[in-house]
Amino acid sequence: MEESKRQKQVGKLIQQEMSDIFQRAGMNMVQGGMVSISKVSMTPDLIEARIYLSLFQVKDSALLMKDIKEKTWDYRKQLGERTKNQLRRVPYLEFFVDDTLDYVFKMENIFKKIEEERESNKPS
Repeated sequence: MEESKRQKQVGKLIQQEMSDIFQRAGMNMVQGGMVSISKVSMTPDLIEARIYLSLFQVKDSALLMKDIKEKTWDYRKQLGERTKNQLRRVPYLEFFVDDTLDYVFKMENIFKKIEEERESNKPS
């Protein structure tokens, strides 16, 4: 289902604010890797925000996601303080790993291998 204009606006607001919260908390550089918010999607009733995190070269992503999920209440409280004049209710936050980058890298490697095989099997 297509997101409404309001869902997109609230999602963008939350993405900006959560990115700033993560940066101030030092969560953008963790375990020698980078963490960024790639996408925020809102439920139609604006009660829940699904935040997709892009983890680049993070050593233990499961441990990092566990740590983030444990601090969800703190993040929601900070978000509420920042958006109190823009939102009636602060949405519940759910964090997910966005594995799009991993997928892209995997596909690029597959295409490189295919190209190398074509080059090696090409008659001279």
